[in-house]
Amino acid sequence: MKRNNTADENTLAAASLGSRPYFNFSSKWSTVVLLVAILSGIGVFIWWLNIPFIEDIFTSSVITLISVLGFQLYMGNSGILNWSYVGYVGIGAFASAIFSMEPSLKAMQIPIMYPFLQKLHLPFIPAVLAGALVAMIIAAVVAWPLMRLSDAVGSITQFALLIVINVLLSQWAEVTNGPRTFTLGGSRQTTIWVALGFAILVITFVYYFKESSLGMKLRTSRDDRYAARSSGINFVKVRYQGYVTSAFIGGLAGGLYSHYILSITAGSFYMSELFKLLSMVVIGGSMSVSGAFFGALIVTLAQQGLRQLELGLTRSGFEAYGMSEIVVAILMILFLILRPNGVTGGRELSLEALRNLFRPKQYTNNNGNKK
Repeated sequence: MKRNNTADENTLAAASLGSRPYFNFSSKWSTVVLLVAILSGIGVFIWWLNIPFIEDIFTSSVITLISVLGFQLYMGNSGILNWSYVGYVGIGAFASAIFSMEPSLKAMQIPIMYPFLQKLHLPFIPAVLAGALVAMIIAAVVAWPLMRLSDAVGSITQFALLIVINVLLSQWAEVTNGPRTFTLGGSRQTTIWVALGFAILVITFVYYFKESSLGMKLRTSRDDRYAARSSGINFVKVRYQGYVTSAFIGGLAGGLYSHYILSITAGSFYMSELFKLLSMVVIGGSMSVSGAFFGALIVTLAQQGLRQLELGLTRSGFEAYGMSEIVVAILMILFLILRPNGVTGGRELSLEALRNLFRPKQYTNNNGNKK
């Protein structure tokens, strides 16, 4: 009998051989172009409107999109919920802030800061990249023994690591100003164009990571790590590489956020932020870059609309604070029950997918002829 290969078997074979999919722009490589075009179009339109309030919301949302993409890079390809991810976002935020602050301002705000940190001073972009590098190095140091853990054990361990990172960020007064607010001073340096430029780079990188040999090996270890091991894939190594790469993108998002908001605390990078990222990935679809993209878009629009409704109800005398979180949580539960693969169903947006969407459906009669 002729044997038909399944999608998982094709992925396993391609990953084990280190091969890459053939070049097909409409079915695969058009995804980056479409996502970048959508994001850039929205950004240019908002810039054209010239409404500061809307522009601020868009800039903040683009930073969140970068963070979501880094979250999806590891979670979507490995199948492991990385609870510690927002900790690396926080590390990147604090590290980049320390690198970019004026030494005189650091000495005035945190007199007990270590002298070698007080003297550090880098321009904005190098500071953001250096903060992301610090997050990646810390992830590289602590991650190797954790990569052997899967399922519930792996998730619980990642959650414990998040607690450790949060305690360090909130109590290390000589570095992060402890539980007090860390204020950067100066003017906002993460503008709409800076955030948009970094987002385009991250979208491109995360998608090509997914389509690379490393990304296929990581997904193979997600589907069946024993089959991956038997085919010669070191699943610990590929998970480690994906985890460290994800931490770098998280640190990058954190650096952009700190230079946008200009005042941060350790609480900004804890459970509420993790819930927001998780809801975006679940609603959009964790198995695809397009899912993370549209999940971020949907949740951001829902939260902004609900917050305006909260304000309106509060002004009329009805206490409605927290309603946006409740509605998003209910929405996430519904998606997990009714559509666990999210809005995109785990598929990528592409020209071929759009053509299939609008192409008339063909039916076959009893003789096998298409109608």
